[in-house]
Amino acid sequence: MPRKPRFYLPGISVHIVQRGNNRQAVFFDEADHRAYLKWLNEGAERYGFSVHAYVCMTNHIHVLGTPKLEDSVSRMIQFVGRYYVSYVNHQYGRTGTLWEGRHKGALIDSDEYLLACQRYIELNPVRAGMVETPGEYPWSSYRANAFGEKDPLLTPHLLYRRLGLDPAARQAAYRELFRTSLAPEQVHGIRAAWQTGTPLGNDRFREQIEAAVNKKVGYARRGRPRKKQDDD
Repeated sequence: MPRKPRFYLPGISVHIVQRGNNRQAVFFDEADHRAYLKWLNEGAERYGFSVHAYVCMTNHIHVLGTPKLEDSVSRMIQFVGRYYVSYVNHQYGRTGTLWEGRHKGALIDSDEYLLACQRYIELNPVRAGMVETPGEYPWSSYRANAFGEKDPLLTPHLLYRRLGLDPAARQAAYRELFRTSLAPEQVHGIRAAWQTGTPLGNDRFREQIEAAVNKKVGYARRGRPRKKQDDD
């Protein structure tokens, strides 16, 4: 069965997910997280990708950002993978693949879904039962977006900057977004989009994407959210 083609467009935000092979761990120590984020920062700068939010879980990663070029995402992911896989194999005396095939990704209709997708990403450790609040988890963008903690990897999206007139106001408004949980339908929609590689947005957004790439892009899976998810 042929692989479903992926498509990314300059200036259109994208939600990227990459999981460990057979859902096995890809981070084993604090140093691993730091190494991965260092190479992610280098890759993003080198290939023109602005990172707005991220989380490094035990066996997968989520990244939300906006590419400057059509191939920014693929070249960045290849760059990070080349260095990080070599690092892990050397560090832990292992060989072979680390990641589960190709990364997954979905274009995001920023006006409707970007901030919801940021919350989805930064709430991953909470949904997984690892922490009670997103600020307790050190390997995500939440502390930077919500409290102004320095993070050279991040480039705030315009919608985030519009939350307030100054950094303190933006951070306060951003924290306020987390006072309520994402609706199950939102979680299901975001998850279905990256799992199927289909754009996350309304029909007009999909039509715009189809016109830009000159092909049908399909729809994410419909139906009720599953009651239990073992991996976001």
